[in-house]
Amino acid sequence: MTEQDIEKGRKNAIISYITIFGVIIAYYLNNENKSAFASFHIRQSLGLWLTFYALGYMVSNFDSWPLTSGFYLFFAVLFIYGLSTAINKKAQPVPLVGHLYQKLFSNLGS
Repeated sequence: MTEQDIEKGRKNAIISYITIFGVIIAYYLNNENKSAFASFHIRQSLGLWLTFYALGYMVSNFDSWPLTSGFYLFFAVLFIYGLSTAINKKAQPVPLVGHLYQKLFSNLGS
C-alpha cells in the first residue's frame, strides 16, 4: 500500500468501524474509489461485527453479569484497536482473529 492509497482510503477505513451500517457505507464508498487500505479495514470491521453479533447471541443466553461484561470489554478492545490502526494509517490485523477475517472476506476489496 502506498501513502497515496492510504490517504485515499483512510476516511472509509475509519467509517467502517462505526456500527455495522458504517461497514456497509464504507463498502459502497470504497467501490467508487478503490483503496486497498480501506478494503483491509472493511474486512476487519465486517469480521468483528459479524463475530460480535454471532457470539453475542450465544452469550445472551447466559444470565451472567461477569460473562457479559467480559464479552463487551473484549470486543470493545478489539474495535478500539482496529479503529486506532485505521486512524494511525496502519494495516495491522486485529489480534487473534484478524488474519482469519482477511482470508474469509478476501473477495471483498480491490
